[in-house]
Amino acid sequence: MNSRDKVALVTGAGTGIGRAAALTLLADGYRVVLAGRRQDMLDQVIADSGAQPGRALAVRTDVTDPASVAALFDRTMEAFGRLDVLFNNAGIGAPPINLEDLTYEQWKAAVDTNLTGPFLCTQHAFRIMKNQTPRGGRIINNGSISAHAPRPNSAPYTSTKHAITGLTKATSLDGRKYDIACGQIDIGNAHTPMTGRMLNGVPQPDGSIRPEPVMDVDNVGKTISFMASLPLDANVQFVTVMATKMPFIGRG
Repeated sequence: MNSRDKVALVTGAGTGIGRAAALTLLADGYRVVLAGRRQDMLDQVIADSGAQPGRALAVRTDVTDPASVAALFDRTMEAFGRLDVLFNNAGIGAPPINLEDLTYEQWKAAVDTNLTGPFLCTQHAFRIMKNQTPRGGRIINNGSISAHAPRPNSAPYTSTKHAITGLTKATSLDGRKYDIACGQIDIGNAHTPMTGRMLNGVPQPDGSIRPEPVMDVDNVGKTISFMASLPLDANVQFVTVMATKMPFIGRG
């Protein structure tokens, strides 16, 4: 299948990394379902893309709600009849406060959005991909540099991103029998509204506040598109795309 026949679904598509991924996939010819919490922002991404009518669908979705997730995949099938690529991107952080001061609600919100949401979406993608013709598809999970190393005061986010790596591996293994490939992209300091603070200074492990280099978020969209473009007998299992000079490799 060429990209014009393929259908991609992007969660958290209204801003930042999800927006960049959706725009790139649309530009590359995919039919794209954009899911997110704010309908107006999803509609704006489609308008900005210049996509031809019928090639993009915006669906207001709460990935923490099983019924909302089910409705998203039902709408996808009603509109396009298949699903070839799922980008599990929706995610949130928690307030950067001391671990002992986090509330249960703050912890649960991160777990529900960053881990349970991708699991629910993956379940629905499996049910579609294993039964469609041609069979199979690709699932890409948004990990993070935090899937490898934490930032200060980030226990909920870091824990869920480590867990996403486990979900990626389990999905990759369990999807083999259905021709479903699963990989993970770990992103470091892409310049989005969420990471704009990097330029002004963020906490470092030694207690200091220092600005960090960032990269254009379009680099993430291009990487997602490359992962999605591979035939199903090839897979990018893990890839890291990051600002070259960010303090991750080495000792800061």
